[in-house]
Amino acid sequence: MNGHKITNQQGLHFITPTIVGWLDVFTRKRYKDIIVESLNFCTSNKGLNVHAYVIMSNHMHLIVSAQEEYELSNIIRDFKRHTSKKIIAEILENTKESRQVWLLKLMKYFAKYNKNNTNYQFWKRDNYPIELSSPKWIKARFDYIHLNPVRAGLVNLPEHYVYSSACDYVKNITGLVEISPLEVDYHA
Repeated sequence: MNGHKITNQQGLHFITPTIVGWLDVFTRKRYKDIIVESLNFCTSNKGLNVHAYVIMSNHMHLIVSAQEEYELSNIIRDFKRHTSKKIIAEILENTKESRQVWLLKLMKYFAKYNKNNTNYQFWKRDNYPIELSSPKWIKARFDYIHLNPVRAGLVNLPEHYVYSSACDYVKNITGLVEISPLEVDYHA
């Protein structure tokens, strides 16, 4: 890892894409579903391996890697570009979105600080990648991801949170996102 850049493109990474201003966009099911659809598209078509994930109200955590012929940086860039366009379009078109004006105003405000974006900024630019190389760090990040909804008071058990990979590991139930399982002693 070099600063906040992914240098080992096929390495196992913990990343945290965050919405600008920590806006609670993912309190709406439709927006979380766009993330799920996009992650599944990336696993099927762009060489992404999702090993663990959780979608919270204003950010998400992922443990991911790229298949050999792909670059993780490019996959994440494309994922963020696609999801931001899709979610912003959904906000613009959804007349029932009670926060529409407020969300768009704030996303427009954050866009003026990004020379690559002229209309709306959805994601913060950095993903804070951490390359995971030791079993201890991998387990710590798995636990951190899966316990996030419990610490937030959303569920009592990690596997009860629908927008997480915890059920894939704890109950061997297929969740919403196609997971590339890692051998992690989740109960240790």
